[in-house]
Amino acid sequence: MFEHINLPDNVLPPVAPYSHAVRAGDFLFVTGQLSEDPKTGKVILGTIEDQTRRVMDNLKLVLSHADTDFKRVVMSRIFLTNFQDYAKVNEIYLSYFQGNPLPSRTTVGITELAGLGDIEIDLIVYCGS
Repeated sequence: MFEHINLPDNVLPPVAPYSHAVRAGDFLFVTGQLSEDPKTGKVILGTIEDQTRRVMDNLKLVLSHADTDFKRVVMSRIFLTNFQDYAKVNEIYLSYFQGNPLPSRTTVGITELAGLGDIEIDLIVYCGS
């Protein structure tokens, strides 16, 4: 049994046909988030630091809507268009876990993202007891 988690239409409007997250058993699979303005749906370009914070805030918004948080994340994948930004992304990424055990992670260098921008992050979250 699957439960599709979608935010209200006026919050993080999907840029393609997908659910923001899908709960399957004890796991929540969170769609990759871009540096999208949660009100307008437009991708915010700027420094990698600005984009990373926006992506992490968007992930936090989806997690909150699914009644969970970063403490429950077991796996993340980061997609970067410029690997020169790796250290800057790591610093901001780490701050969202606030001393909690870090999830496993894969970081991949890519040439471009579907909705523009320079970073996308998706998550797998354990929601069991």
